[in-house]
This record gives sequence, structure tokens and C-alpha cells, in this order.
Amino acid sequence: MPGPRLTGLGGGLFCGAVMLALGLLIEALFGSSLTVYGVLFLPVCVLTALWVREGDLLIAPVVVPIAFAVGLVPVADEGGGSVLDRLMGMVTGLATQAGWLYGGTLLAGALVLVRRVRRIRRMRTVNRRPARDRAGRATV
Repeated sequence: MPGPRLTGLGGGLFCGAVMLALGLLIEALFGSSLTVYGVLFLPVCVLTALWVREGDLLIAPVVVPIAFAVGLVPVADEGGGSVLDRLMGMVTGLATQAGWLYGGTLLAGALVLVRRVRRIRRMRTVNRRPARDRAGRATV
């Protein structure tokens, strides 16, 4: 499968940075629309799950909820602009947008499981092939 191959840390940084950028962009363009934020979270989950290296597959379902919370910081707005207002907006945003959060995490987890099963099957197929000698004949 062509495309970038991110390490576990790289996948986390990618997902967090993209969600933070999307959060800032959504705040500027759509006035802190949590629905738009949730919809844009899903493709980021898919890309993170597809672009992480096979050795670091299990990191994708872990970093996507963290990235959701990181990107929610600029979108969460409860009016006053103080730290407590922002914190209350974060709690409210996490509570009201839990469907998008769980959906994206489930999507990343499902893609990771599919990739993991394919990797295991590929490894078993390679290990089952008989060894060949220099003439190309199968050895017993």
C-alpha cells in the first residue's frame, strides 16, 4: 500500500497537529461548529490508521482520542474566554460530541485490526512456503 509510513510518535504528532489545525480553522471559518469538527475528525482517523507503520499499528486507536481533545481546545467556547470557561467548553464538547469521538476511534481500531490480520496472514503464507535449493527445487 503506497503512502507515508509513520512511527507511533509520528502518527500521534500527525493526528494531533492536524486536529489542532482543523480546530483553529473551524473556529475561524465556522464559528466553533462542533459538528463540522466531528465530521472532519473521521478522515483524520482513517489517515492515521492507514499511514502508521505495521510495527506500530496499535498506537492509532490510542492517539486519535487524544488528538480529538487537543483539537477541541480552540473550538470549545463557553462565552467568557477565561480558562475556566474554556475548560467547561472542553468538558461540554467532549460530552456532546462523544459519538464522533467513539466513531472515529472505532473506525481507526477496525482499520488497524484489518491491517494486522492481513499482516499475520501474509507472514504465515511466507513461512509455509517450502525452502528452495540453488536449483530451485523444494527441499524437504
